[in-house]
Amino acid sequence: MYLLGFDIGSSSVKASLIDGQSGDCVASAFYPKQEMKITAVQSGWAEQEPEQWWANLKLALADVLAQSKVDPKTINSIGISYQMHGLVVVDKNQQVLRPSIIWCDSRAAEFGNKAFAEIGEEECLSNLLNSPGNFTASKLKWVKDNEPELYSKIDKIMLPGDYIAMKLSGEIKTTASGLSEGILWNFKENAVANMVLDYYGFEKSFIPEIVPTFSVQGVVNAKAAAELGLAEGTKISYRAGDQPNNALSLNVLNPGEIATTAGTSGVVYGVSGEVKYDPYSRVNTFAHVNHTAEATRLGVLLCINGTGILNSWLNKTVGNKAFSYEEMNQEAAKVAIGSEGVSILPFGNGAERVLRNKNIGAQISGLGFNTHTEAHLFRAAQEGIVFSFKYGMEIMEQIGIKAQIIRAGKANMFLSPIFRETLAGVSGATIELYNTDGSVGAARGAGIGSGYYASAKEAFASLKKLDTVTPDLSKKAQYEEAYQNWKTALVKAM
Repeated sequence: MYLLGFDIGSSSVKASLIDGQSGDCVASAFYPKQEMKITAVQSGWAEQEPEQWWANLKLALADVLAQSKVDPKTINSIGISYQMHGLVVVDKNQQVLRPSIIWCDSRAAEFGNKAFAEIGEEECLSNLLNSPGNFTASKLKWVKDNEPELYSKIDKIMLPGDYIAMKLSGEIKTTASGLSEGILWNFKENAVANMVLDYYGFEKSFIPEIVPTFSVQGVVNAKAAAELGLAEGTKISYRAGDQPNNALSLNVLNPGEIATTAGTSGVVYGVSGEVKYDPYSRVNTFAHVNHTAEATRLGVLLCINGTGILNSWLNKTVGNKAFSYEEMNQEAAKVAIGSEGVSILPFGNGAERVLRNKNIGAQISGLGFNTHTEAHLFRAAQEGIVFSFKYGMEIMEQIGIKAQIIRAGKANMFLSPIFRETLAGVSGATIELYNTDGSVGAARGAGIGSGYYASAKEAFASLKKLDTVTPDLSKKAQYEEAYQNWKTALVKAM
């Protein structure tokens, strides 16, 4: 039997099919081949059409089915990973009413900050474990205040993964983990956060039926089966936001374990068994995929919006697309640790939670026209991204999560030796790299949710470690000096 996973990102949609018994990925594909369009009507805004996700999912799946030549009837179940915090609104006919306001859109920050003050900081943190901030609930408040006619037509609100599940099954459902990432879950009451709904004046009927993260949440209906070439009745048995799912894909499920990614955005995600939170909500606490009322499993998430997107911008703008990413890495390797005084703040992709929802933009400091080349910028960008991780990890340490071993998929920025070595060097943690990604993780999650696997241990028995990077202690002082220079630039920019 086979397991199918979808990963709905903001850059692309990826599909992977794994052999349930061996755990091997037999086929995978992603669309579009260039980055998916993000519309920014105003500075700080970011929207995507949900129909665009669905169209790219169909293309990726068609490619996977053609590659694998498997009988769709042998696909046991489907798992869905998705970009977190996005808002999708539909009417009573399940028609999308407006483009999705996605994760890196910062227009709602002022609404969340006001709610944090007026509901009460301690009340929010002790119940929601976060400030309402720039998350899904606050984005809906923006719609309510700025698009009242459209708001009046809303029947249900969803996260991006809920939308994909709706397209597959015709049913609208969500999870406690998903609601927690939208700041719509009350951890004290283990229920929908009515305190947020009441404060913002939202109808309680907007919230879909809640299903467990690992469970048969629905099945592929006749319409979707015909559209996709899947078998009608195929189980949909897992959904999770991309960062909890990335942690799952790396078998990060227990307190003290840490996962990280560095794609368009970058994340360090640690699992805690205690209810703790940052009093300034600079790092955020959500229900992990295996969280229950009986067994606390919380994901503490540090998100940096501007990571791979900074590297991509440099490739297009500074490198004029003349360099491949591998060649950029090779050029950067010619420059010493610290980039000869150049520091880059990678905060050019919207308001940053780690900076208390400020949008300071990306900044370059220490640049000398007679000294520095594009190679210095290439290295300084990678160091700047890593240093932003380190800055947030210092906050995570304050609430009990200390990085000793960090697991990541060998992809995106982790393909760069400089990035890996800098992260190990400045954090003091050992980096473990694995052969997995979000879509493969979602497929394994589907196997757990459908009961194909008896346990997570069985699901991840075939997970292969590709590489280990240990800190180079001889360079510790150099990394620390470069980090402190970067931190000085950040303080000035704030």
